[in-house]
Amino acid sequence: MGGYCGCMEGVPESVAVIPLAGVKKSLGYRVPPEMAGRVGVGSLVRMPIQRRSELGVVTALEAPGDFPFDRLKFIHQVAQPFPVLTPDLIRLAEWMAVYYSTGLEAVFEAMIPAAVRKGMKPKEKRFVRLAGELDADVLAALERRAPRQAEVYRFLAGQALVKEVPRETLLKRMKVSAAVLDSMAEKGILDDARHAERRLAYDDEWGDAERVEGSETAHILTDEQRAAADGLLEALGKRSFAAHLVHGVTGSGKTEVYLAVLEEVMKSGGGAVFLVPEVALAPQTVGRLRARLEAASGGRTVVWHSHLSDGERFDAWHALATGEARIVVGARSAVFAPVPDLRLIVVDEEHEPAYKQEETPRYHGRDVAVYRAHLAEALCVLGSATPSLETVRNAQTGKYALHRLMKRVDDRPLPMMHIVDMKRELAHNRAPTVFSRMLIDKIRDRLEKSEQCILFINRRGYDASLKCPDCGYVAMCDHCDLSLTHHRAEHILRCHMCGHEEYVPRKCPQCGSPKIVYRGSGTQKVEDVAQKLFPKAKIVRLDADTMRKKNLFRAVLGDFRRGKIDILVGTQIIGKGLDFPNVTLVGLMDADLSLHLPDFRAAERTFQILVQVSGRSGRGDEAGEVVVQTFIPYSDALQAARRGDFEGFAEGELAQRKEYGYPPFRHLVHHIFRSKSLEKVKFYAEQWTKKVETELVPTVPIELRGPAPCPIERIKDHYRYQLWYFTPSASKLMPKLNALRAKFAWDREVIEVVDVDAVNLI
Repeated sequence: MGGYCGCMEGVPESVAVIPLAGVKKSLGYRVPPEMAGRVGVGSLVRMPIQRRSELGVVTALEAPGDFPFDRLKFIHQVAQPFPVLTPDLIRLAEWMAVYYSTGLEAVFEAMIPAAVRKGMKPKEKRFVRLAGELDADVLAALERRAPRQAEVYRFLAGQALVKEVPRETLLKRMKVSAAVLDSMAEKGILDDARHAERRLAYDDEWGDAERVEGSETAHILTDEQRAAADGLLEALGKRSFAAHLVHGVTGSGKTEVYLAVLEEVMKSGGGAVFLVPEVALAPQTVGRLRARLEAASGGRTVVWHSHLSDGERFDAWHALATGEARIVVGARSAVFAPVPDLRLIVVDEEHEPAYKQEETPRYHGRDVAVYRAHLAEALCVLGSATPSLETVRNAQTGKYALHRLMKRVDDRPLPMMHIVDMKRELAHNRAPTVFSRMLIDKIRDRLEKSEQCILFINRRGYDASLKCPDCGYVAMCDHCDLSLTHHRAEHILRCHMCGHEEYVPRKCPQCGSPKIVYRGSGTQKVEDVAQKLFPKAKIVRLDADTMRKKNLFRAVLGDFRRGKIDILVGTQIIGKGLDFPNVTLVGLMDADLSLHLPDFRAAERTFQILVQVSGRSGRGDEAGEVVVQTFIPYSDALQAARRGDFEGFAEGELAQRKEYGYPPFRHLVHHIFRSKSLEKVKFYAEQWTKKVETELVPTVPIELRGPAPCPIERIKDHYRYQLWYFTPSASKLMPKLNALRAKFAWDREVIEVVDVDAVNLI
């Protein structure tokens, strides 16, 4: 076993434990003699707290403080047979607790899968086999006294090529009760065996569709790919921490570069983490890695993300913890996987906001990956066609090494981008329209050629809002300061923030007018209109409303790859990293959506969406095209995306960020206050700000902005205020800010949350 199981440092008499029960301090416990040698740093144990039994993680082999040893309570149980956290993960958790302003127990809960905390064990399957051959007299006696047992014996004796038969299969095949087999085992006729049964994610009927054609064998790298791979391999060979950025245009073969490095890691017996921003990208990535690496090295690749079943998640964790598997692919939480001898972390599409956790602990998967690589003295590789400006800045200052891939594989051209001014379409049609004339013509052309299309709009539902033209009424959520979205199929209005639903009114609830109208478009409307325009085409929609059934997303993408679907309509879930060679046209239905957000990153995100979604086109033998529908065709982000000018766009954005002191030139910490009472949340936000101005501002370099209402002031019946901290060093600010928060007299009805390096500002 190549994992870290069983590695205990001495035989401790007492230990320090962080409870996973809201107790915000380390507690001391004695180790019972019968558990000697089974408890070590990182062990998950069950121990008494007052009158209840709780789980906790051992963090030191000596009880904290000077509490009398003979008064320490005993640990009740070791929940898993080996430590659940490696030493580097414990150090990582301690750093995260301070930097992201959260409790250590919350970080531990994020690191340890729920199935592990529940005490789940490896699944076993029971088999039966004949203990030996019965002589004729014994068999004759068995037929007289227990004819059903004799039938089972004869059946198993006739299975010449099968030594063991699954017990469950035998019970169904012979239609006998379990008591029959138990009795035969007691008589010594049968032997009972148990074997571990793997619950391996993505090892099913869709697996073949997820393996990109030709992925089983190594490709001959282009000159650019070889230069990047050589640079990464050189860094890997030094066995020390390094961070590298692979900046390659869409379709340039960044994954082939990663695979070249992963192969070297596997050959040398090391382990690796491969992060993807969305669960949807995991199957395709896993398919490529299994096809290439498992055949070459025999090592297993497992999957790690929140959409797996408890059994699949536990088996993936167990395989890594025991060293049975050495590569894990998953979303942001996979950065906590207990990979043995970690040597490489790949963060694909590192710019994606999905790497930021929006619930406690509010960590950024990319930044945690870099810090974990630092602790493990491993190589961290960040990859993107549109890297975040934070990463670009780190490359400019020399913190990250930079490798560029500026050409697509086989010198395929980047897709040609057409920008359509929808104001002219509106004037021509004298009414709002979903599809421009250019997009309709190009879709028809692709359908005639049996090529595929992707239509992207980053909004769910049918219509964005319901409005009365007579009195100005807009259907709003009763619990949030947001308009309700019309979902035509279900005939409901739904809030995409809190989930509130209500039926669509037949007339205006405010003035009674029957002239209610709908504004804006969502994925449902695009799908509906497309089906009317192209009735013979097979059109499928992919968004959060349709993908609630497990594995449905994978089934749809499998059908799309096989050519069973002509047009795929979806939100950002289909705009990241997917590789479909027969897609030659991408339509961005409303490219302005992200530009209108009250966020200093709005232009950056718009540029990234345009380039990433456009990159799904023309990845095969045929050239690709992109049609961008917009009401502001001359915006800098759109024009830079049309030219493919990342350097020019980044230079302009960085100049603006530097002028106003925004990231990446300073860290941004977002402090949010929530309460059902508007007066109370406003009062405490103001009082806290005065406290910070008095005690913190004089001691650390910090600029405050606020307090002020959040852009969406009310969510789920809670009013929200915000305060911004701008600082050159979050590492210096956070310990002092945390200490001040701990001393401040907060009201129980006021919830305050600190978001370090915030991504979602709304």
